[in-house]
Amino acid sequence: MDRFQEMQVFIAVCEERSFAMAARRLNMSAPSVTRAVAALEKRIGTLLLSRTTRSVHLSEAGQRYLTDCRRILTELEEAEDSAGGSIAAPVGQLTITASQLFGELFVMPLVVGYLQQYPGVSVNALLLDRVMHMVEEGIDVAVRIGHLLDSSQHGVKVGEVRRVLCASPAYLDAHGRPQRPADVLQHQLAVSAASVLVRRWEFVEAGKPVEIDLQSRLTVSANQAAISAATLGWGLTRVLSYQVASRVASGELEIVLEDFELPPLPVYVCYQAERKMSGKVRTFVDYCVERLSQDPAIKAAGRGAG
Repeated sequence: MDRFQEMQVFIAVCEERSFAMAARRLNMSAPSVTRAVAALEKRIGTLLLSRTTRSVHLSEAGQRYLTDCRRILTELEEAEDSAGGSIAAPVGQLTITASQLFGELFVMPLVVGYLQQYPGVSVNALLLDRVMHMVEEGIDVAVRIGHLLDSSQHGVKVGEVRRVLCASPAYLDAHGRPQRPADVLQHQLAVSAASVLVRRWEFVEAGKPVEIDLQSRLTVSANQAAISAATLGWGLTRVLSYQVASRVASGELEIVLEDFELPPLPVYVCYQAERKMSGKVRTFVDYCVERLSQDPAIKAAGRGAG
């Protein structure tokens, strides 16, 4: 087994957290995978993986080596693609990431449309509510909500989302519409533990930040559950504008205190800055930018959605 194959085996074991699962993924026997990693560690002279009867964990050296392996194999693939002329052609596997709900609502329809248009590409979509490191975790394209802090990625801004306060019109008719942030304390609230806003909600009043400490009888584990509670008439909830765009458009929910909202958050389609763009990355970025930039739920901070 050559070094590149050993790297591929090592990456598979790391990603699967299991020698047996890596063997199935690679269509190899489990002993062959074990021997490959052992030979790799022997040649390097350090422990890359710590094994227990139930799990596999990366050592500090293993984590650094995993990052290097991914970079080396990516560069090898790009060199081969370039030599073969496919740097301009959209072929191969594309790994993308987005937050779970935004990915389900906005990115997956784009993925399906893209795959239908480019039959030479396969997509691995990681919809996770955490920020993935594009270089270390082998991400080709990421759709991000929020300001970019990583200099290793380029971002094309495609829209904005707002942090909105909303409730059903029936609830607001019965209990009144808040006129300023402090009025929120007089209302029933549905608070999502999935949000960083679980303890307090922030607003801007007279040019100054205002924080409202929350005391809610209803706390749920997911934003979608809080949205459902608000739609059913329980009370106010605060989420990102794209999450309720369809319900606001249909009249199921009404946004309040718009004049007191924090500045909107940008939405970016990102790709790695230091890599030459392959055909699959270039075409997928272009495909997403063209369509997301026209989506009313994130265009003009979502104000066109209502």
